[in-house]
Amino acid sequence: MYIRTPEFTRYAERVAEVTDATSRLNVLPFSDAEGRAELLSVVFGGPLPESVVIYPPFFTEHGLNTTFEGKAFVNQGCTFMDKGGIRIGNGVMIAPKVSLITGGHPLPLAERREHLSFAPIVIEDDVWIGTAAVITQGVTLGTGSVIAAGAVVTRDVPAGTMAAGVPARVIKRID
Repeated sequence: MYIRTPEFTRYAERVAEVTDATSRLNVLPFSDAEGRAELLSVVFGGPLPESVVIYPPFFTEHGLNTTFEGKAFVNQGCTFMDKGGIRIGNGVMIAPKVSLITGGHPLPLAERREHLSFAPIVIEDDVWIGTAAVITQGVTLGTGSVIAAGAVVTRDVPAGTMAAGVPARVIKRID
């Protein structure tokens, strides 16, 4: 996406709307479940299923490109930069301070401030993402995989494996 385009202008307007909604969400008393549901509805473009639990604070820049495909738990302090699309499968558990980042900038200096690139993140069923892990654009986390706390995932993680480190690498198969 090029910066000086009508598409980027619409995107920037959505960023402002969602940033306002999340800033209000993040100061509500936790007991205000109705207010939280209302603001999350603004963020995600409609009501979330009861099977999806998101604990604030929560941050996102777009919201409309995140889909939940069943039961999911998102703990405090998570960031979903979802312009490129985030699909969260059934039974997913996301620990505090996890970042799902679908966008980036080109490497060449001359292009860095002119263009944004996006690619989806796919989190298949029954994935567990540990505290403060970072999942980058274009990554798929396979069914039943575990991402260790603090991992930076830049490549796909196969089903039934545990990945750890920076950059994350598969360290073992799990049952």
